[in-house]
Amino acid sequence: MTRSTDLSPPSVKDVERTVATALDEDVGSGDITAELIPWDQKSHAEVVCREAAVLAGQPWFDGVFALIDSTIFVDWSYRDGEELAPGDIVCRIEGPTRSIVTGERTALNFLQLLSATATSTHRYASALADSKTRILDTRKTLPGLRVAQKYAVRCGGGENHRTGLFDSVLIKENHIAAVGSIMTAVETIRALYPEVCIEVEVEVMSELTEALEAGVDMIMLDNFPPDKLKAAIKQVDGRVAIEVSGHITLSRLTDLSSSGADFLSVGALTKNIEAIDFSMRITPLIKQ
Repeated sequence: MTRSTDLSPPSVKDVERTVATALDEDVGSGDITAELIPWDQKSHAEVVCREAAVLAGQPWFDGVFALIDSTIFVDWSYRDGEELAPGDIVCRIEGPTRSIVTGERTALNFLQLLSATATSTHRYASALADSKTRILDTRKTLPGLRVAQKYAVRCGGGENHRTGLFDSVLIKENHIAAVGSIMTAVETIRALYPEVCIEVEVEVMSELTEALEAGVDMIMLDNFPPDKLKAAIKQVDGRVAIEVSGHITLSRLTDLSSSGADFLSVGALTKNIEAIDFSMRITPLIKQ
């Protein structure tokens, strides 16, 4: 299964595409309110974080202003992945006032959403810091923002599950129902893609036994009750990696990590988002 904690920037092409879509829905044919501001006025602005958070989203924030006006300068005080305290000035901006106010909302939208994902992930990852168990994200992302949210998960100390349907195999209940059995599903996909990691989702012990017999690379134990979970992990006995999924909450992490699971996949990291509070304050520069 594809996993990564690499904090290298996402592709420029992906960021530009996502930013262009966001600006198109907000700015459209033009920011008519900004026309009240003199075209030659320039300003200084500061972005302040109002609560404890982990920063994420700089490439998209920068991308907004780069697309609107290449003369805007953004100077960051913190890097993605760093912790913020209430009142911290995250970055300073200088440039044409019209351009700054036009990009303000879209840029902050990226920052508040992605920092929320990073902050939530950080809570889970920190709780597991002393165990071998690691946090994975899922494909339960906001449409069009998968690359961005998975980047934010890495900023928070989590790891990425597969990016999409194209980079690894996860055989789930509907796939099994469609072809008749786990064994058939595994044999078929391995013949088509012999080098690809194959993971199978199981919901009962009999499916676990069949998955092990099929020689899969990874097993997802989905919604196993505590007693069954321990029995399943004992049966696997380290032969393949184990991912546990289904209603993973912070309060359950200690028990789940002590069970011997290698990974816990948490859809809430990217779908249950409470935005981080950032604000931008603009000060016009006095003309010399």
